[in-house]
Amino acid sequence: MEIKVLTAPGLGSSGPLHWQTLWEQSIPGTKRIEQTDWETPACEQWVAQIEKAVKAAGPQVVVAAHSLACMALVHWARQSKTPITGALLVAPADAEGPAFPGVATGFAPIPLVKLPFETIIVASTNDPYCSLERAAFFAEKWGSRFVNAGAKGHINSESGLGEWSEGQNLLKELVQNWPTL
Repeated sequence: MEIKVLTAPGLGSSGPLHWQTLWEQSIPGTKRIEQTDWETPACEQWVAQIEKAVKAAGPQVVVAAHSLACMALVHWARQSKTPITGALLVAPADAEGPAFPGVATGFAPIPLVKLPFETIIVASTNDPYCSLERAAFFAEKWGSRFVNAGAKGHINSESGLGEWSEGQNLLKELVQNWPTL
């Protein structure tokens, strides 16, 4: 099966009720980027796993990243020559912010350069890991379309989004030939 979407979970991975897991189960051509260490992530290792997964999937892939994986993807984009079609960056965790988990290393400083592929950043007004203003700042620096999702917390399983149809609609904007998924 051709991989069209790679999900990139954040710290701890995504549990059974997380929208990423539900997308993996319901959208054909969707696969998770696995990390060797979900609990004490090191940016360099996460970037290497992204590179491996993207190379295996091919240049038409779109990455749906959540939280810490958004930061890993931005670091990957700065270093890699491997192309992708685009990325949906959901609830980026501010690696320079006060709530950033100390167990994650190497994610700061955050690259603040335009990304070489189409991106959409989705942020919440009450995300404990990144303020709406900071997420909008990232969108400006990365050349991303910015979407204010309203008060949805960290846009994770605790937000009660299920398969998160709004997110799927944004993903459709990035995935080429969506009806063939």
